[in-house]
Amino acid sequence: MAATILLVEDEAGIQELVKFNLTQAGHAVLCADSAEQALTIVRDVLPDLVLLDWMLPGMSGIELARLFRADTRLKTVPIIMLTARGDERDKVLGLETGADDYITKPFSPRELTARIKAVLRRRAPQMTEDKVEVRGLSLDPVSHRVIGNGSPLELGPTEFRLLHFMMTHPERVYSRAQLLDHVWGDHVFVEERTVDVHIRRLRLALEVTGHDSLIDTVRGAGYRLSSQV
Repeated sequence: MAATILLVEDEAGIQELVKFNLTQAGHAVLCADSAEQALTIVRDVLPDLVLLDWMLPGMSGIELARLFRADTRLKTVPIIMLTARGDERDKVLGLETGADDYITKPFSPRELTARIKAVLRRRAPQMTEDKVEVRGLSLDPVSHRVIGNGSPLELGPTEFRLLHFMMTHPERVYSRAQLLDHVWGDHVFVEERTVDVHIRRLRLALEVTGHDSLIDTVRGAGYRLSSQV
């Protein structure tokens, strides 16, 4: 599934090559050649993943990663460090700073794509094309089909995204604001009660096969998808 990827890389040749290959793989790529430019971009767009060069002019990639991890809005965004520094101590420093993976230059486009897929599967499974199944309810993001106990279910596009996110993050409670950020997108200015409307529509669609009971309302906190019987 397409992800929005922020590429922070000051070498024009590498930036262009990585952008081309990731675009070919279906991702949307935002480019920055400095930490300052990256900070400007993330004020307007919350990326699904950051590819971050260690050696940047001015503020280093390590310093930028620390800023991201200290920011409530950005702290859960996966980060993959790109660097020519292959020393084990540097790798440990990158990972301890909060990076999810570390790729040493030069690297092949195929390796980078595989690493991105692995990190997204681990940190943002709703961005992958993997099928998910919970208690007889299955969702296929590729065919855009939802099956409940063998019967197809009809969901609107927003309800589909909402269900996909909740199925890939079972047993976790999300507030309305968090669901708006993750499902509708960051900087989308709609009322939090909009979530309630779509939760009702989702439950109605799942009611046909009895899977509406998967969606729990947690009083004073938000909503949760229950994977336990």
